[in-house]
Amino acid sequence: MEEQFITRALASAHDAHAVERLASSLGPGPFSLVLLFVSPEADVPGIVSGAAKAWPDARIAGCTTAGEISGAGYEDGSIVAIGFRARHFAAETLLIPDLSQLAASELSEALLHVRQSLARDHGHLPEEFALLFVDGLSAREDELASVLAAGTGAMPLIGGSAGDGTNFRETLVFDGRQLLANAAVISVMRGACPLRAFKMDHIRPTERRMVVTEADPAARIVRKINAEPAVQEYARLIGMQPESVDTLTFAIHPLTVRMGERHHVRAIQRVLPSGELLFFSAIDEGMVLTIAEPHDLVDHLAGELQALKQPGTPVAVLAFDCILRRVEAQEKQMTGRVSELLRHHGVIGFSTYGEQIGPMHINHTMTGFAFYPPGTILSGSDP
Repeated sequence: MEEQFITRALASAHDAHAVERLASSLGPGPFSLVLLFVSPEADVPGIVSGAAKAWPDARIAGCTTAGEISGAGYEDGSIVAIGFRARHFAAETLLIPDLSQLAASELSEALLHVRQSLARDHGHLPEEFALLFVDGLSAREDELASVLAAGTGAMPLIGGSAGDGTNFRETLVFDGRQLLANAAVISVMRGACPLRAFKMDHIRPTERRMVVTEADPAARIVRKINAEPAVQEYARLIGMQPESVDTLTFAIHPLTVRMGERHHVRAIQRVLPSGELLFFSAIDEGMVLTIAEPHDLVDHLAGELQALKQPGTPVAVLAFDCILRRVEAQEKQMTGRVSELLRHHGVIGFSTYGEQIGPMHINHTMTGFAFYPPGTILSGSDP
């Protein structure tokens, strides 16, 4: 029988016995960490409370979602559980209970302490990495990612922002029995499985640019573009009427900002009643934004997932996928084909309000880790 390093389970968000079903499917363990990605349709407090009883010896972390990825493709209205077996992984969690009170030096010291403790107690596990889940409506992801950089150093960190379907009302993270808004949880881990961090996006910049001329950076709101009302100018530049701009528009006409040699998406969340644009990530006056166009999502995803099979097939692929990619797949009638690819490659995770990779908070991407059998020699693992 093939040895399992990471196991997965799925239950309906409306199942009164969801936790019991997940525990049965996940197996006996023991687990060092159990991740839970929970649809906002579920009784989230009940799930978190039940999980603490079901896995009393494991660290438990997770968040609410904008959709789930179960290993069988895209899901909605479900709960995904992922168990890291204690024989092959060690884990500690660090809760950041209030993102409005980020103390950089204290957080860095706490993170370094956790890393040192794991290295001391589990130094036989050679791979070190971290997972970050953060309130997707906090508007603090960019600052948090930057603050964490001093404590993570060269350790790869990947994560996603908690979602609330397409409601944008309340997004929650949890650490053990604690369920919080305006918070984040970091799972620091050591493992036996070599891993590769990845970042996938099918967005390519055009020559069309614009300048943010009036904004509220703290709230991630853009009031004016090129000295014109934001939604009107955005619509003009993409050849649409302002009243026709919607979530699909943001998916197929994303905006990017150049950082070094790369462009990173600065995704629009929605149009406010005032005609201002609310963004998923950091924005500021004077920022130059480039209109981008997506290439074929299915073809790009197929190539990127196939590339993860070199030099061997992963034992698990954990992914955090932007909600705008799911919207695009739905509107272009690609959901079935995308789900088939995710199923074929065994991808598990959730749809996010934003993705974390190292010191950056980004949008319109899929980030994650591919885990390989112990002894696998990896090269070219930088995303």
